[in-house]
Amino acid sequence: MSNTAWENLVKKQLKTEDIYSVLSKGNLEGITVKPYYDSVQKPLVNLPKIEESTHLVARYHESLEQDVFAFILDQNVENLEEKTIFVNNLDLAGHISPKEEDQYFSLIDVFDEKEATINDQLVKELLSKEFKRNICVDISLHQNAGAAIYQQLGIALAKTKELVEVYGAEVLNKLIFRIAIGGNYFFEMAKLRAFKMVFNQLSKEYGLDEIPYIFAETSLRNKAISDNENNLIRSTLELASAMIGGADAVFSNNYLVDRSTENSEEISFKQQIVLAYESIINVFEDASNGSYYVEDITQQIAEKSWALFVEIEEAGGYLELLKQGIVQKKIYDHAVEEQRWVEEGKIKLIGVNLYPKLEVKKTVKELYNETNIKAVRWAEIFE
Repeated sequence: MSNTAWENLVKKQLKTEDIYSVLSKGNLEGITVKPYYDSVQKPLVNLPKIEESTHLVARYHESLEQDVFAFILDQNVENLEEKTIFVNNLDLAGHISPKEEDQYFSLIDVFDEKEATINDQLVKELLSKEFKRNICVDISLHQNAGAAIYQQLGIALAKTKELVEVYGAEVLNKLIFRIAIGGNYFFEMAKLRAFKMVFNQLSKEYGLDEIPYIFAETSLRNKAISDNENNLIRSTLELASAMIGGADAVFSNNYLVDRSTENSEEISFKQQIVLAYESIINVFEDASNGSYYVEDITQQIAEKSWALFVEIEEAGGYLELLKQGIVQKKIYDHAVEEQRWVEEGKIKLIGVNLYPKLEVKKTVKELYNETNIKAVRWAEIFE
């Protein structure tokens, strides 16, 4: 079918000549989304990932020890042989001394966002250890605080540049990026793909050809205390986005939000198992490659995030803008606008603002602070 015939068919079905105003949908990212796609300007090559198969990461529990190959640890557990370990505790990271055959990764953010500093002692201590990836650049906080996708990636690049300036370009292949995945299914796929592009571009500025190690976890921002079942569905889709987008490891935060049970932790991990072993989406290098829509928004996100990175660098760098409160204000402005979209129903949250069970109880001013980057769930305004 020709493009003209396709467009005429759409006009006939919608009973209007102006299909663009009907089918176009706005977004807060500033990304242009067309009603339909018939080509892509610059087809992308396959965007690789570091791990051959995406690591499925569970919070450690002894009942899972036999079946799970990758754990996130908050406390020391001895004799975890032939396991991939993601260390999520500052004291634990300092005390662990891996053997050469161990697979250890640090998830401890070395940036102090409130003080606008890098913890130099921690960085040096972690670099001295035989971890597969020593230094974590955490931008999950920024997503959960309400940062736009391009802001998250621009900040990730700016934080990376700060590390390179202090510790040299050789630090690039020691980094692990902790990224929260939201509910905008295709945009989040494109987010991971775009980050691979811009990180690789940054590495080339130093004569290297690196790709980032991505640890993706489900978002807290779109979860509601009163909607456990809906949270479970949301986080399953987020995990799928991460796997299709090419994450090297995925982790599902507890869908109960405000508490944790042995059963909920087990179910949270089983989400990953079903996606990996039944849908088989954790083994592909770049599963969404070739989709005109995903390709187009990937390139737009990459361009916007690189532009923000350049803007941050020209203004003095990430830490300097943190000290001035500029980064906090940028995130605050986007977060507040996003929250308004939730209140107005432009962003839909089932059981909260669509088929609602709750009424508005808090104001935006009560939840957000333009001088502090903090995680805020959309549903908190109703709880």
